[in-house]
Amino acid sequence: MTAASTTLDLDAVAAVLTGAGVSVEGGLRAEPIEGGRSNLTFVVSDDRHRWVLRRPPVGGTTPSAHDVAREYRVTRALETTAVPVARTVALCEDARVVGSPFTVVEFVDGLTIRTQSELELLDDAATARCVQGLVSALASLHRIDHRAVGLESFGRAQSYAERQLRRWSGQWELTARDPSRSADRLLERLRERVPEQRWATIVHGDFRIDNTLLDRDDPGIVRAIVDWELSTIGDPVADVALMCAYRHPGLNLVLGTTAAWTSDRLPSPETIAGLYESVTDVRLENWDFYMGLAYYKLAVIAQGINHRYLAGATTGAGFDTAGDSVTAFLEAGLAHVTTP
Repeated sequence: MTAASTTLDLDAVAAVLTGAGVSVEGGLRAEPIEGGRSNLTFVVSDDRHRWVLRRPPVGGTTPSAHDVAREYRVTRALETTAVPVARTVALCEDARVVGSPFTVVEFVDGLTIRTQSELELLDDAATARCVQGLVSALASLHRIDHRAVGLESFGRAQSYAERQLRRWSGQWELTARDPSRSADRLLERLRERVPEQRWATIVHGDFRIDNTLLDRDDPGIVRAIVDWELSTIGDPVADVALMCAYRHPGLNLVLGTTAAWTSDRLPSPETIAGLYESVTDVRLENWDFYMGLAYYKLAVIAQGINHRYLAGATTGAGFDTAGDSVTAFLEAGLAHVTTP
């Protein structure tokens, strides 16, 4: 993060919290949480309480990305369900207050596992419970009737794949500096293979181990799913496929570290997909298409991070290497949608 990106007008934040009915005791303090590659995240505290504040980056953004209001809406809707989320506190959509919209949620004390060294703190039994807990948490999200929790207008239920292809190809056009034959080929083959959509649920859109907070005593329990900015209504198979695609070692370049989710100690993508099917008793149809779509999405996300880095909007480990993963993600996607 740049120095500018880690600075918050804490008096303005305090005023927003007070306006939301929160009693602020003493002056506010803020500490940035490292690890994110999209919205900026801070722990904000007073003399008695802790919250988490999320805001978009200060530059290099693209249309429809970094939508913290969207995160707030879905998290608020899920607060009374079985899906583990942090309770919402405040939403400020006036960019003039701190330079961008922002959200505040309650602080959840949980275990964050981002790196392989952090994963090594878990023995094999705890690691197996962790994977089971992650898959079960995602399955609990997919069981929610989005209409019943007030998210009937959160996204269109049908044509999810077509909408995803339009969105991510549009992001690619905005952020790619040079033409890519692999990107063009993958997009073309995905467009030729769009399947009929059979299901429509809330999809997280960015689900993996480091976008969750785990129970410190039992890592098989997910205390909260976080980072909801890519959530919408869509095909749950896409969520599972993206979780599996994130097992690709290119994630190490995106995060600038040896990511926990790429560890050889974790099950293969095929095993994780099979575990989801056994937990939900739902067959993951059109798997190769959704894996191809997942890798295309990862390539575009990595390209977007590289775009912000080249724009001087951020610095640090991973921001300068994310662009090196793009070709590998595109090739992995092509492997799923290319007929032998």
